[in-house]
Amino acid sequence: MTKSLLSGLWLTWRHFRNADKRRAPVPVMDGDYFKQPEGLVTLTYPYEAIPVPENGRYRLHNEIDDCIVCDLCAKICPVNCITIESVKATEDIGMTSDGTKKRLYAPVFDIDMAKCCYCGLCTTVCPTDCLTMTPVYDFAEVDIKNMIYHFTDLTPEQADEKKQLLAKQQEEMAAAKAAALAARKQQ
Repeated sequence: MTKSLLSGLWLTWRHFRNADKRRAPVPVMDGDYFKQPEGLVTLTYPYEAIPVPENGRYRLHNEIDDCIVCDLCAKICPVNCITIESVKATEDIGMTSDGTKKRLYAPVFDIDMAKCCYCGLCTTVCPTDCLTMTPVYDFAEVDIKNMIYHFTDLTPEQADEKKQLLAKQQEEMAAAKAAALAARKQQ
């Protein structure tokens, strides 16, 4: 018992003696990461951080200017963390960076990162590659409501205006169709 106690004490003192030296920052992917010499191994986070792998799955980001509001990401999400509402455009609203024509507005495009399981399915089905996973992995929040990220380019007032324009256009089209049917019946 005394032998194991002294051996543990010797090991502890050896670590204290070596604690004045710091390890060199070596990426986790490096083959020699676990073969580093002795020294202080504790990172002073957030000033020092272990590099994250490039192919990791972390926080989602949507480039709303490239989004065509196809709703594929919300449909494939296994935990329903993506909420999308769309409004059909009454006029030409532009093109995405890959040349796809935009036909819908997104008054609501919310991603609840508290629900997200980081599976990456939403990023694989996105036809314009506007939904991506960023290398940001540290996004702790005190209030869980702050974990909902809003990716929309419309204010609520603008969204209401677009909805009213669409309703007006649909009424005009319905009236024109009814007038055309009435004219056809009179002939």
